[in-house]
This record gives sequence, structure tokens and C-alpha cells, in this order.
Amino acid sequence: MSGSVITVAQQKGGSGKTTVAANLAIGFRRMGRSVALVDIDPQGSLGRWFMTRLEQDPALVEGMEFATSSAWGITYECRKLSDNFDIVIVDTPPKADSDLRPALRCADLVIVPVSMSHVDLWATEGVLDLAKREDKEALIVMNRARAGTRLSADVAQAADKLTARIASAQFANRVIYAEALGQGRSAAEGSKTPARGEVDALTAEVAALLANG
Repeated sequence: MSGSVITVAQQKGGSGKTTVAANLAIGFRRMGRSVALVDIDPQGSLGRWFMTRLEQDPALVEGMEFATSSAWGITYECRKLSDNFDIVIVDTPPKADSDLRPALRCADLVIVPVSMSHVDLWATEGVLDLAKREDKEALIVMNRARAGTRLSADVAQAADKLTARIASAQFANRVIYAEALGQGRSAAEGSKTPARGEVDALTAEVAALLANG
């Protein structure tokens, strides 16, 4: 049985695609799943995260693999990796056009991070439209959420009007996400923190969607 492919996509840069991809990778490893990461973003942030992790200790990437790919080669890369890994996570460039379509086409689930702003939410519509054209389920994940703020409430209300599922789990606006990413780590690693609970909750929610898909 081949593994599941998750494509993380968002038209706007700085929405937290790499943060979500890296933390989901470790979330699935904490569940005992093997994970392959594919970076098709020329910026290469996910690759830098993986190599930083590898340089710290090769044991930290046990059960993991990393690859880069062009947009046109992603279908082959995903097919190859999903034969050997339980989960394949694809990090994409900040765009919503024909170059993104192959990464959406090979996905079992499209995750769309939305940083807590109306601008991010507006940019989401293009990705959701492409996912719908490819007949792929999309999951909106709220990133840098600030509970109890007027902006958070406004964005959440606006998101409810979009034709996509919204994850119950959110990543709050915590410094640990940025710090951990720069160290090749996940916010779920180390001592028990609220961030670890957020990562585990999102991973469990995504795993349930994949299982029921």
C-alpha cells in the first residue's frame, strides 16, 4: 500500500508553509510514521531545515528522507517516495498557477496555511480554486493565531465562508515555532509545551482525514 501525499500550498509568501510542513513531518514521526519531504520552492527553506537537522545528529532524520523537485517532476517524485514512505509532504512556492497544479494533482490532501490576516485569507482563494479544479480536498490551517482578538474573530468568520474545511487545530502566535525551525527542530520536540499539543492535535486531525479519505 502506497503512502499518502500532502501538498502544502498558499499563494502568499510568509503564510507559514514551511513551518506547517516541518512540524507535521515531526508530528507524524512521533506517531511512528516514516516521512519523506519534497521541496519544490526555489527558496529551499524546507531543505535548509532538513539539512540543519541532519548536521546536528543523523539520528534526528531516522525514518525520514528529503528530495527536491521541479514542478513537472513532482508526480514522479511523489510516486517513487510514496512507495517507500508512509507520508510524503510537498512544500510549494508561493504561487497559484499552472506550475502548482502537478503538486496538487498528486496530493491526497492539500493543506493551506493562513496567517491570521485578511490578506492571507484573500490569497487563499486562488489555491482553493485550483484544488477544486483538481478535485482535491483542501484543509485550511490557521497559523499565528491570536485567541480573543478582534482580528482573529474577523478572519475566522470570513474563513467560514470559504468552500473548504477549516482545521480545528491551530498554531498560535508563538516564538518557539520560528526558533525551532531555525534549529532544524519542531515545536513538538523537547519538553511538553502548548506548541507540542498544537502540533500533535493538527497531526492527528490530518491523519484522520487521510484515513477516511
